[in-house]
Amino acid sequence: MFPVRTSILSRIFAAVIAVSAWVGILIELNTIMSNGATLLPAIWAIFGYFTIITNFLVALLFTHVAIAGLRPGHAWAAGGLALSIMLVGIVFALLLQGLRELSGAGALANFLLHRLNPVLVPLFWLSLVPKNTLSFRAPFQWMLYPVLYFVYAAIRGTIEGRYAYPFLDAGNLGWTQVFLNAAAIAIGYLVVGAGMVWLDRRFVRPVLPRRWNGR
Repeated sequence: MFPVRTSILSRIFAAVIAVSAWVGILIELNTIMSNGATLLPAIWAIFGYFTIITNFLVALLFTHVAIAGLRPGHAWAAGGLALSIMLVGIVFALLLQGLRELSGAGALANFLLHRLNPVLVPLFWLSLVPKNTLSFRAPFQWMLYPVLYFVYAAIRGTIEGRYAYPFLDAGNLGWTQVFLNAAAIAIGYLVVGAGMVWLDRRFVRPVLPRRWNGR
């Protein structure tokens, strides 16, 4: 098990991340509902976005870590979510920043979901999650999540006639450009994921219990 100080710190840090994610999601939900939508349509609306789905998964994982503490299976899951939430932050910074003017609660949600959590989750993974647990298969395994989102977003956008993100808008860009955009993002995702595995194999703190080895 972890030293007591490390265990307490990981739970506190996890609680901060969980609260940040839950608050950001609830603000977004409330914004949709304040414009006249009822609960279920509002949930459907916000869960069209990779940002919301990823932060929701972050909220679930880090709520569990805050309550139960770090467990062996969290190393792989935390690594995958760190990579995916970094994708959220990088894509926002490069492609989406400034497309909407936000103020008040909307600006706070945007900061929490697009800026703060994409920093906090990787920091948690780097500083507190046990290392030397990943193989170079991990980035390809983690890749399944954004691939599934791409399929979901493409089908949903085609049916609804409205796409979650401009770079996925097949109606304006055409499918060839959309697939090129997705491929570029996928390559970047795998490169950063490989970098995370490289780091994982060079940092070994906290010391792993014997049962963690050989993951």
